[in-house]
Amino acid sequence: FQDVKSAFEANYACMGIWCGVVGELFDDDMGVFYADIPFCSDSVFSEPNRLAGYLPDTNVLDHSVIDGDQLAIESALSTGDFGVAKSIYEDGGYSKSYAQVTVSPALSKGLPKGTPITGISKGSRAVFGTALESASAGASSIKIQYVVDESTAPCFVGGLAPDDQVQDGCLADGGVNVITINGEDDYFYSYDVDSDNKNARTIQGFSTGAQSKMFDDCPGCPYKDFEEFYNYYGEFDYANQWVTAALLGESTSFTNGNADFNIYGTAGRREAVKKGTAYMSVWMYVIRELEDAIDDCNVECTFDCNEDAVHAWDEAVAFYAGSEEGSDGSGDGALLYSLADKRCANFGTCGAGGDSVEGVAKTNLDIYAQFAAGQMNLNLGNCQGARENKDHISELMGVPLVQGVLRYAHKIDNLNDSSEKSKAEGAVFAAAILPRLHACSPGAAATVYENMKVGATSTSLSAVKSAFEKNLICMGMTGD
Repeated sequence: FQDVKSAFEANYACMGIWCGVVGELFDDDMGVFYADIPFCSDSVFSEPNRLAGYLPDTNVLDHSVIDGDQLAIESALSTGDFGVAKSIYEDGGYSKSYAQVTVSPALSKGLPKGTPITGISKGSRAVFGTALESASAGASSIKIQYVVDESTAPCFVGGLAPDDQVQDGCLADGGVNVITINGEDDYFYSYDVDSDNKNARTIQGFSTGAQSKMFDDCPGCPYKDFEEFYNYYGEFDYANQWVTAALLGESTSFTNGNADFNIYGTAGRREAVKKGTAYMSVWMYVIRELEDAIDDCNVECTFDCNEDAVHAWDEAVAFYAGSEEGSDGSGDGALLYSLADKRCANFGTCGAGGDSVEGVAKTNLDIYAQFAAGQMNLNLGNCQGARENKDHISELMGVPLVQGVLRYAHKIDNLNDSSEKSKAEGAVFAAAILPRLHACSPGAAATVYENMKVGATSTSLSAVKSAFEKNLICMGMTGD
């Protein structure tokens, strides 16, 4: 039996199937999986799911559910619960979930990162995971990252409120249960389902890790886009500092573009947080993944040998669209794809011609054409071509941010909207694009900041509009 099982499992990827969809044999009489049959442990292949139309070459489902964190933050903010919003922002809940367990006895040999680990879930299903980090022989504490595909039950805990947690796919309580490492070694373990299921990917981490990942420790460092933002704000984790100050009702201490959230009530702080997380932190991390893909690109590659580069590129699309947009983009997302569609309806830039108030944003159509071309270029080892694709994407990603600034400048100035909500929305859209404008014209950036900043005493749409229009070519935009 084991020979037959192993023969199939070794070829699941080639056959277009994977461990999770085949499942494991269940003993109906005993109500458990057969104890003498090792769980399938390769479970690294997953059927790719389209991301608003884009077909990834690699499994990035776990990356795409970062929008679960964004939506959970927005939900907490909608009730004024800044404490829960802060916990989700800092600790996550949906993406890169892992269990931290103490094994008994201690590891008999070293545990390399990525080693397959299997077990039983709280919902009595098979759990497939991998070692999140390497551990030495004799270690007793290990981290097991859950494998995520369409067939696995989720484990969503992290910083989520108890009522919002999903624990069916979490590793079952220890004691009598065991985990199996690499299909060979069984270990008893102890851990607490409620407190020991965490997340290694958070929206806060996108910003707090920026210095290392975008400025200091990458082959292409410093990345051009990030350097512009660092030069403007004078802080590597500018997005985190903005969001944290808004969560706590405090002030920032930037070189440029400061904000004093003490003057805001719930409405203003809510907008500053929820748009700061998506349009400042996630926005820059999308660009980081595109740059990382180019760093990983191998010009000697002929085809299908740039897996790491393509995976990073796919990750960028996952973070741009999120999971809630669905396979065709018709869903209700919360990240950058959704933003572009909202703004095109305001400015009549939807559709292939960019002349409609309905449909997909022309910006999204253009960005997705670049996503597809970049993926192909990476597969072919055309690294320079992928660089050009990335540059176009980065430029286009600024369009909805400029539109956001203009929309709220219009509401405040022309429509006499003096609400804290609208003023805060204008301020955060400005904060998300000012560094790029500053790189073109410090004077123009100063004009926009003074008109749109937190606590601005007056706002002139004509001044803001003129400041942008004089610099659209420099910013990589056309004015149409």
